[in-house]
Amino acid sequence: DAEGFRFLADAGADFIKIGIGGGSICITREQKGIGRGQATATIEVAKARDEYFEETGVYIPICSDGGIVYDHHLTLALAMGADFVMLGRYFARFDESPTNKVNINGSYMKEYWGEGSARARNWQRYDLGGDKKGMSFEEGVDSYVPYAGTLKDNVDLTLSKVKSTMCNCGALTIPELQEKAKLTVVSSTSIVEGGAHDVVLKDKTPYVSSTIH
Repeated sequence: DAEGFRFLADAGADFIKIGIGGGSICITREQKGIGRGQATATIEVAKARDEYFEETGVYIPICSDGGIVYDHHLTLALAMGADFVMLGRYFARFDESPTNKVNINGSYMKEYWGEGSARARNWQRYDLGGDKKGMSFEEGVDSYVPYAGTLKDNVDLTLSKVKSTMCNCGALTIPELQEKAKLTVVSSTSIVEGGAHDVVLKDKTPYVSSTIH
């Protein structure tokens, strides 16, 4: 929140990462009850960052960490004020990620696990101190994500979507997007309405433009 940003800024942080429990493999919120909605946190901290810059002349970038599943979530995080984002799940799906590709029920998947999981064995980070060393309970899961091919093909497509959204908002830069984008709360009905609905799809394969050589 804003208070947390101010504390870290005054402590000399080079950048500040926002997000507790929003990641796809993170279960901190349900295990411990701490954290908040990623959009709420990003918007509030972005406002605090701008106020801090006006007061001190020091601009401290913020990173939105968690909650990004689809490409448009990345654009939303930027529009809400993030300077950059964490993309753990996003990159875990590709050939280039250093995890095993496995066949699960006929579909290729990539392994992906949280830093708070027993598999990561990152006990120093989650050690509560005292005589009992190590993790008392997990804050992350061990899981799979759908395999998505090569990094280059996917990143190019993602960036095309980000640029297209910026064009719709009349923005040529991320700061301009943050200034011009209009954020609004939507209902669950609106979310359904925003996708294909009340039709029978001929082909469920997502549209990807082909290249003519």
